[in-house]
Amino acid sequence: MAQGKIEPFKIEVSDEVLADLRARLERTRLPDEVPGSAWDYGTNLAYLRELIEYWRTRYDWRAHERALNRFAHFRAEAGGEDLHFIHERGRGPNPKPLLLLHGWPGSVYEFTDLIPRLTDPAAHGGDARDSFTVVAPSLPGYGFSAHPRTRAMNIQAMADIMFKLMNGVLGYDRFGAQGGDWGAAITSRLGEVYRQHLYGIHINMIAVGAAEGRRPAELNDAEKVFLGDLERFRRDETGYQWIQGTKPQTLAYALNDSPAGLAAWIVEKFRTWSDCHGDVERRFSKDQLLTNVMIYWVTGTINSSTRLYYEARHHPWHLKPDTRIETPTAVANFPAELMRPPRSWAERAYNVVRWTVMPSGGHFAAMEEPALLADDIRAFFRELS
Repeated sequence: MAQGKIEPFKIEVSDEVLADLRARLERTRLPDEVPGSAWDYGTNLAYLRELIEYWRTRYDWRAHERALNRFAHFRAEAGGEDLHFIHERGRGPNPKPLLLLHGWPGSVYEFTDLIPRLTDPAAHGGDARDSFTVVAPSLPGYGFSAHPRTRAMNIQAMADIMFKLMNGVLGYDRFGAQGGDWGAAITSRLGEVYRQHLYGIHINMIAVGAAEGRRPAELNDAEKVFLGDLERFRRDETGYQWIQGTKPQTLAYALNDSPAGLAAWIVEKFRTWSDCHGDVERRFSKDQLLTNVMIYWVTGTINSSTRLYYEARHHPWHLKPDTRIETPTAVANFPAELMRPPRSWAERAYNVVRWTVMPSGGHFAAMEEPALLADDIRAFFRELS
């Protein structure tokens, strides 16, 4: 694809891919499980068996494919990478361009209910003057974007690519950016290096810390509590990070070959990281869970997506000492987010001008609480010019 050339794109998964998936699901060989262990050792056997049966007999990819194709999809080359992105025009007098960035194990599917609330707020109880023109790319190596073929496709590289998409390809001199998970890190990096082109950045996960490594005497009580929570998270919940950050290729052989294995790997994160209180379907239907998994399956991107952990570990991004991101920043603080540093911690790394403590929701905020997230995004950017 020529640099900067924009081509319409439609999601069209072949019948052969779907037939192969059904055959693999029918041949699934499940492991054993310690009786009564529930989710203690990882994905629960009874739930995964139920999910696979639903996937095999009742799930309708074509219906979700049609729903996704109601958005305006495109492909373009930016920074040497072939990117897929949704580009939905705002319905209002002066829509601000807004870049929406997902993370792992998510996809642009996370934004299905969020995008209409941002592009057409008047249709969702808001003010048309708060509308956005939304650009929601699949990150390089994710979803319907191409698989990167070079090393060091890390946070810094992805931020540069996203800027080239927004500014060089789409021609937006100024825009806003919003993200969670890796999307929050990339959004933060954009705020660090492209401040003059950004109205502001909105994140629902604190992606960089300027205070870690400070002496205990320099920490306030809230920061000490946060560091204790962070240590427990690192001890109990970061096994996937170590595997994906050190040997992603080895993991990929299993997940790229087994749809049941892929679902088990991804769905466990949706349960653990969401505000579902142990019942994943309090927050996500089987159709939502499987559609997100399907995007990884039909594109074969589990390997290229998890490589971001390797690249971020081996080519990390840190703020320079005694600096912070000066772009105006909003933080939507959802109660079940993985890491919830206090505002005092965040303000050492960001120019925080809005801090919203949400009543509910977790790591997948755009799916769990699209109305709350949309309201906060609109309120933040309303004041920026």
